[in-house]
Amino acid sequence: MDQDDVYRTLKKPSEEILFKDRKSKFYAQAFPIQSEDDVKPIVEELRKRHHTANHVCYAWQLGEKIHTYRANDDGEPNNSAGMPIYGQIQSFNVTNALVTVTRIFGGTKLGVGGLIQAYRTAAQMALENAQIITKTMTSKFYLNFDYPEMDKVMRTIKQREITLMHQKMDLQCEILIAVRNSEQVEVFQVFEEMQNVSIKRADQKSNLSKI
Repeated sequence: MDQDDVYRTLKKPSEEILFKDRKSKFYAQAFPIQSEDDVKPIVEELRKRHHTANHVCYAWQLGEKIHTYRANDDGEPNNSAGMPIYGQIQSFNVTNALVTVTRIFGGTKLGVGGLIQAYRTAAQMALENAQIITKTMTSKFYLNFDYPEMDKVMRTIKQREITLMHQKMDLQCEILIAVRNSEQVEVFQVFEEMQNVSIKRADQKSNLSKI
């Protein structure tokens, strides 16, 4: 398996876990996300759920090949919460993921070192409690052909275990396929060499060879 086109992410939101340190309560949870827009509603819901919480700190990472991230301390001392949480996201090597740690102050100050340790531990527990899965990075292509070419196209799709995402069958047929990135050049060439079959990238509607 080509490890360059696989990544680790979360299958579903984890159950909330509780970590305690000197009467402070740290509620931690991990969520799969698809964009930064997913973050705000989750954080707002946590503030409602834990209405006595002093801080809802979090970190997220997005992207399968090139990563973007953000870490938020939500009023805790600089880099004492968000970055320790983000460190665990890196440690577990997951992406398209958000980890939150909601703190209810227990009356005893932990100090910056204590906070770093507490937020790191809570984030680690959340990710240990999460269901982590491996996904394959794919590229999508449209195949266009006349109906008589159907058999050879479908035979190739089956032989190469290509994912068939959508099909429109008529006198003129169009099929949308997903191909793992490590195989896209080879698959593109196979269909490009077929007579009476055209293949184009779904995102740009242009030939792979012209990209």
